[in-house]
Amino acid sequence: MAVETRFEIIKSDRQILRELAKCKVEISQDPINAERRELWCKLNSLKSDRPMVLAELCGCRHEFMQDSQLKCAEPLARDIEHDLQFEIIMFQQVQDDFVIEPDFTINWDITVSNWGMDIRQWQGENDGMRGSYHWEPPIKNLARDLEKLRPRTYSVDRELTKTRKEVLGDLFEGLLEVRIRSSYHPEAKNAGFPHWWSMGMTETVIKHVGIDTFMLMMYDEPDGVHEMMAFFRDDHLALAKWCEDEELLSLNNTNDYIGSGTHGYTRELPQEDLKTGQPVRLKDIWMLSESQETVGVSPEMFAEFIFPYQLPIIELAGLAYYGCCEPVHDRWETLRKIPNLRALSISPWCDQSIMAEAIGHNYVFNRKPNPTMISTNRWDEDAIRADIAETLTIAKDCEIVFSMKDVHTLAGHPERLGR
Repeated sequence: MAVETRFEIIKSDRQILRELAKCKVEISQDPINAERRELWCKLNSLKSDRPMVLAELCGCRHEFMQDSQLKCAEPLARDIEHDLQFEIIMFQQVQDDFVIEPDFTINWDITVSNWGMDIRQWQGENDGMRGSYHWEPPIKNLARDLEKLRPRTYSVDRELTKTRKEVLGDLFEGLLEVRIRSSYHPEAKNAGFPHWWSMGMTETVIKHVGIDTFMLMMYDEPDGVHEMMAFFRDDHLALAKWCEDEELLSLNNTNDYIGSGTHGYTRELPQEDLKTGQPVRLKDIWMLSESQETVGVSPEMFAEFIFPYQLPIIELAGLAYYGCCEPVHDRWETLRKIPNLRALSISPWCDQSIMAEAIGHNYVFNRKPNPTMISTNRWDEDAIRADIAETLTIAKDCEIVFSMKDVHTLAGHPERLGR
């Protein structure tokens, strides 16, 4: 089969990438990885030996390595080099509980449409860095515009994915296994917004109607809100089932990023009845749901307008993680109804005392320290130690993960993250 030009890797780039792959293989053989795997499995089985620690490089990668430091010449090779370099950086410099596996993962090439409406968005000028944005919600009048919503359509280009896998398989032959295993989180082309990272739906709803408008709609047009939420519930269910029926799901039970700040290592997935070679089912994977956008909604309104539409989706999965930046303590009485719930996000705005007492050893307590402590110009290590000590004291009877998330700058001091 002819390889598309954009998947070709020139000889000089190939040599650079194979050297990095060799380095990753060597790192993966370090005994610390086996130790961390076991610790993650124990944590997610609610029998942890110690708190686990994860640090994200998401918004601050440029402070560890500039694009100008990449050695490869071609765009595809540079992307691969970038990914390999940062796994090496995580192991050598950050030294958290990230596990290095001897593989290289790719996604299925999936195309997903929008919901029948274009969402125009404008990004603020911020010297190429992440910053503020605003958008124009396409639904101006719920009663009039709701009928304009259309279920998404989707397709998968298996040949394109196969080509990509063959090229990378040849590149890493004898070194890294190339696996299509992030397919439960496909990249939405033309959709504009994420649809599988979270199955919580409220970001999608807010993009279509606006956050202020949505808050008022729950008072002024409750029947319309229920109708809209039912539409998006059914659409998310349809996408999930399509991925399952098309055999595009893959297990996310090792060093896969699941939830909003933890790893999926577990011996409880897949289900015992999944035989070798059979396609992965929704009940064999982790799933995330959250509702950050409704942080200003009362527990009662969350229970009426949001949760009933999330639950049928969450229940499809084998294990569930709930929450992201929103505090969950005031909606816990509703969230505890999730039958497959295993982990909860305990954000900087969450009351740790309430949640620690409520969940005990029954769920993973995924604590997200406030990233400003390592992002601002003032570096106060005593304050950081005090914050960690507070969590360890309050949640001493819980299964704890510390997830250093949403770090978009380290104020030019990358050593802070590892420290």
